[in-house]
Amino acid sequence: MTADDSFGRLDDDDYPACTMGRAAEMLNTTQGFLRAIGEARLITPLRSAGGHRRYSRYQLRVAARARELVDGGTPIEAACRIVILEDQLEEAQRINAEHHRDTEPPSTPASA
Repeated sequence: MTADDSFGRLDDDDYPACTMGRAAEMLNTTQGFLRAIGEARLITPLRSAGGHRRYSRYQLRVAARARELVDGGTPIEAACRIVILEDQLEEAQRINAEHHRDTEPPSTPASA
């Protein structure tokens, strides 16, 4: 992948563009926190060719939510579980709305 290809993917939520150091800085947390949520399997950063962790924008949002919960006093393992359940609920609601949209009978125009 060339540099030009990489720039085109920066808008991609799943593109692992952020280093661990930069991710920690952006989230105002430590690299240890990012390692801990990785060990709890909340997020799994991709690895560069040199083995360095790389985070996507989506993963940064997930980590930020976990950080909010931890800052509020929730233990890290519980925070990770909460974030996973929130994500699953959001996905189920999206699928449910899609299903309702696809199975809804077409509306008929009101007769005059």
